[in-house]
Amino acid sequence: QVQLVESGGRLVQAGGSLRLSCAASGRTVSRYNMAWFRQAPGKAREFVAQTSRSGSSTYSSDSVKGRFTISRDMANNILNLHMNSLKPEDTAVYYCAAQGPYDSNWSHWGQGTQVTVSS
Repeated sequence: QVQLVESGGRLVQAGGSLRLSCAASGRTVSRYNMAWFRQAPGKAREFVAQTSRSGSSTYSSDSVKGRFTISRDMANNILNLHMNSLKPEDTAVYYCAAQGPYDSNWSHWGQGTQVTVSS
């Protein structure tokens, strides 16, 4: 089992930057792919970015590509999301997720952290 706790969400002005962190705990965290998702009010949860078990491979959605960077601190089991050039449409609850080596989907989720971008 993996436990995920997000932090770093807050109110920020458009054009600003923010870093979200997700602390992962559990004996086998290094075996999990990890990702960020987000859910805006009244909308479905959407994929933001993911990283491989080693952190060497990453993939981002088109809506954040070039602005957001996902990174993984393997030594401390922390997943980061560096967000630049924030837009009001980035306002959402951001969730950290993990996928185990035998899972077909994202099986572990954090409680979420609120990011609000003001115009």
